Amino acid sequence: MPRLPSLRPPIGFAHRGARAHAPENTIEAFRLAARLGATGLESDVWLTADGHAVLDHDGVVGRRPRRRPIAELRRDELPPHIPTLAELYAEVGTELEVSLDVKDPAAAPEVVASARDAGAEHRLWLCHHEWRTVASWRELSPHVKLVESTRLKRLEGGPERHLARSAEAGIDVLNMHHTDWNGGLVAMVHRFEVLAFGWDAQHERILHELLDSGIDAVYSDHVDRMVAVLDRMA
Repeated sequence: MPRLPSLRPPIGFAHRGARAHAPENTIEAFRLAARLGATGLESDVWLTADGHAVLDHDGVVGRRPRRRPIAELRRDELPPHIPTLAELYAEVGTELEVSLDVKDPAAAPEVVASARDAGAEHRLWLCHHEWRTVASWRELSPHVKLVESTRLKRLEGGPERHLARSAEAGIDVLNMHHTDWNGGLVAMVHRFEVLAFGWDAQHERILHELLDSGIDAVYSDHVDRMVAVLDRMA
């Protein structure tokens, strides 16, 4: 069966950096992902009390019962392994795509500002599960890509109606779990000139299935596997 067409050369996003090979969301993991050949980096982003966009999954630090939200802490109160977005750009450069799950919507303006300062605004993909929230970020920049991260069962009124509404609102990407995708659904998303991204692609079989379906980007912890499959299919 021939591979279905993508709307762009597929991006290989290293999920939380090369987290299968290094501590997640650390500069070490992001550097390693770049060395292994990832064409994109993925993380979650939060805003500190003093206005820094920082990369962390849970958004809380410390041990129970004294865990505290990042939003309540200054940058200098965080553990040293948590980098800022500005530090990420300083360490790995601006040639890679950067996909950020904006867990704290208040962080979005600082995220865009950091990317703009680095000259990487056009390679920034802002993700959130609520399409109205994502659409509201267009006012921050005409250049960033807006990504609705959701599941098939949550598409309001069915896939076609939901996509029509999201596309009209300016959403650039529909990002769903790999089990939600098939070739027909990818083709329908493409008809609305929206990109299709698939996450949790940890095994070669899944990576091949997604790429054969015409997917435009994959997210994986296993950067070596992901890059090998992308290279073979290029």
